[in-house]
Amino acid sequence: MTIDFRSDTLTQPTPAMREAMAQAPVGDDVYGEDPTVNALEEEVATLFGKEAAVFCPSGTMCNQIAIRISTQPQDEVICDRQAHVYLYEGGGIAANSLASVRLLEGDRGRLTAAQVAAAINPDDVHFPVSRLVCLENTANKGGGSCYDIAQIAAIHALCRERGLRLHLDGARLFNAIVATGTDPSEFGALFDTLSVCLSKGLGAPVGSLLLGSRADIKQARRVRKLFGGGMRQAGILAAAGRYALAHHVDRLAEDHARARALGDALAKASWVGELLPVETNIVVFRPDPGQVSSEKLVAYLAEQGIRVSTFGPGYLRMVTHLDIDDLMLERAVEVLRRASFPGKE
Repeated sequence: MTIDFRSDTLTQPTPAMREAMAQAPVGDDVYGEDPTVNALEEEVATLFGKEAAVFCPSGTMCNQIAIRISTQPQDEVICDRQAHVYLYEGGGIAANSLASVRLLEGDRGRLTAAQVAAAINPDDVHFPVSRLVCLENTANKGGGSCYDIAQIAAIHALCRERGLRLHLDGARLFNAIVATGTDPSEFGALFDTLSVCLSKGLGAPVGSLLLGSRADIKQARRVRKLFGGGMRQAGILAAAGRYALAHHVDRLAEDHARARALGDALAKASWVGELLPVETNIVVFRPDPGQVSSEKLVAYLAEQGIRVSTFGPGYLRMVTHLDIDDLMLERAVEVLRRASFPGKE
């Protein structure tokens, strides 16, 4: 048995989800005629209290569209130095929007209003115009860390005062919603645009949505077309997203509990040098290099049928998801507890 903790993007559609996809009424979405896509967009926009939404193939496309419609060339985007929009989207901010980036050192990926205020450039021709702040919730590189809603509200107030727009990379926003008990509409009220992913913990095979005002989403559809994201009979994919929203949100708490169990096992392992707090479904840790290198640990775990991902120099990541059950968890915890790497290599 192989137990794959590399990412929650690895989930397979459930039989019931596949049935919903097979039965979905479809049309041409570029013409706005796919009824299932239209229903999904309306449903998610309403859930978050936004005027409109657009269905896209990926969260990266949603984020890059949001940046494109919120900036002009020579503007500057403010984000955490480990933000997905900067680190893992192929240099898209520069290539797609011709914008520069101000990187901040947050607390496990989370910024404060004071940090953002200090990063806003003066009105001076020597500097790019500070135009957009991007937050990520949960923060992937922060080990699935969640923002406190009051912290976001303070950044929102600052952006309104200083004339900046605010975007949320919500790749795992539903994990944050379940973990903190925050109503989705509270997030919708604080951001100009939000990206919401369906293909991670919710288990849909493909798809994210960008939410915003009607004017923003009208512009976003133009940019989606430019980026090659205009899909045709996409209702087959949208149906998976609708099924996921109806059946897979509350169960994210199970993923969080399993991640905590992995964290508890790692916390007791003498060969672990650092373990980030486990808040949602992501476990990030660093082996003690005096006992075992991350490369050797990855190989050892693979021999035991457990797959994990490297996550920066020395760090590893384990992510729980829809396809990890209690039997797999018990096996993984047993392997972690029994692992021993005495002495230096």
